[in-house]
Amino acid sequence: MDTPWILWIPASSINASRLKSQDGFHYTLREDLFLFPPGVHPVSTAGLDGEKFFHHKDRKERVVILGSGWAGYSFAKDLDPEKYERIFISPRSYFVFTPLLASTAVGTLEFRTVLEPIRRLDYGIGFHQGWAQDIDFANKTIRVEANANADSASKAVVPIGQGGQLNQASARGALFDVPYDKLVIACGAYSQTFGIEGVREHANFLRDVGDARRIRLRVLSLFELCAYPKGVDNLTDEDRANLLHFAIVGGGPTGIEYASELHDLIHDDLSKMYPDLLKFVRITVYDVSPKVLPMFDQALSKYAMDAFKRQKIEIRTQHNIERVRPADGKLGSEYGELKLKIKQYGDKEVGAGLVVWSTGLMANPLIKQLASKDFAVPISPEDRAEARRPKAKLATDARTGGILVDEHFRVRIETQTTDAAKGSEIVPTSSSNSLLRDVFVLGDAAVIESQRTLPKTAQVAAQQATHLAKVLNKANEGVIDVKDAPGFKFRNWGVMTYLGSWKAIHQGPRDELRGWAAWVLWRSAYLAKSMSWRNRFLVPIYWLVSWVFGRGISRF
Repeated sequence: MDTPWILWIPASSINASRLKSQDGFHYTLREDLFLFPPGVHPVSTAGLDGEKFFHHKDRKERVVILGSGWAGYSFAKDLDPEKYERIFISPRSYFVFTPLLASTAVGTLEFRTVLEPIRRLDYGIGFHQGWAQDIDFANKTIRVEANANADSASKAVVPIGQGGQLNQASARGALFDVPYDKLVIACGAYSQTFGIEGVREHANFLRDVGDARRIRLRVLSLFELCAYPKGVDNLTDEDRANLLHFAIVGGGPTGIEYASELHDLIHDDLSKMYPDLLKFVRITVYDVSPKVLPMFDQALSKYAMDAFKRQKIEIRTQHNIERVRPADGKLGSEYGELKLKIKQYGDKEVGAGLVVWSTGLMANPLIKQLASKDFAVPISPEDRAEARRPKAKLATDARTGGILVDEHFRVRIETQTTDAAKGSEIVPTSSSNSLLRDVFVLGDAAVIESQRTLPKTAQVAAQQATHLAKVLNKANEGVIDVKDAPGFKFRNWGVMTYLGSWKAIHQGPRDELRGWAAWVLWRSAYLAKSMSWRNRFLVPIYWLVSWVFGRGISRF
């Protein structure tokens, strides 16, 4: 093995504030400051202030991945660990298989069956649990806020209002910097609330296992609250009807599947334990659009509507929620009843014991922050001085706020000039935009310039991640350059939604299914897509246990 080159540099000759490491990992220095042999790369060793080591080129490139959702986890899983050092930065330490999350919210599956711990990825992986606060593109570092002790690590975090700002009043964790050679931004999107009063504070979202657990506990608690003998709790029949009204806002796949799973829980399991309460139970789906499941054709949407009608699930289309608030008095403070103000009902409010909100996505606050700022892009070793660097901004899609990328997921930037000097960090293009090297964006945060209409779904994000990982694996081998690789093309495998009572609908490019056959396909496809053999083994076992012995209804 070759001995690494070592060069000692006095601290007085460098900018210590830029070179000091706080995270325990090395990071690449500005190469123009030093002279070193070809093939030798400078890196910093943590804890040595003013003493810098230079390692041989055999050091793996560090790829930092922001986010552990479909795009981030799929990318890390497919990226060759023999070629790259993989570092995750995410506020949660696991990946969630979201298509089966609604099943965990009603006890059909246990929470562990939809989780994949990041640190269990093959060959090991670096991980920092925290929020990415900022990115210094010029110096290739990420400022991270630690959140390993935060109680929000397993639930959906919803920005305040339509501005997309996170609550800064909560205690902040320690800040540290993480360097990168390549950066993959896959931080996803947040639940869209449209700034409606009370939604963030009182509604439940269904994007993480913590959300599913809270929803499951709330449903079971409501039945227990309403099961006391009359006169014990002073609840009237009207109060029980309000508390056992389950309102789902959003007629997309998430809202429809949760309504279906909830119907199965109530009618297959809870109806046997609380037969006197069944007459009070209502499930209502509210949506602002003229029809639910707009991604399906008219025939399949009608089939879904008819199935819900038979199951007595109410569908209220073209209904606008204007406010969610706690009910007055004891019903609101002790029993948690909520009141929904709906535009079409005037001043009349609708009572509900649980509100599940699933109305689409909004841009991640980090993406908004990065898109709003100017940053310096190095041009050449001669022009590294801050004052001589051209300023750039991330190019964004005007409609969605996502970051514009090319078909290789490289970030588009808008600069003051399109003329780049030799050794530039900018790749000039024929348009007014340029590309930022070594920075890629995947999933909900990305908008491909030539494919702007791609849906923000797990299917799209996973395919994007696999494509980029394969390209980078080949690029590391010298087989192909990223810019010469085939561009990404989405392959539509179709959409599926569960409708309850062992029925589903499926619509693909060439075929469609409905009823029991579609339900078999729905379960088979999601079982096959599970990320580990462990969960492929556990999921069918819990399906069988729920079918034979009933769903889990313990509260803990």
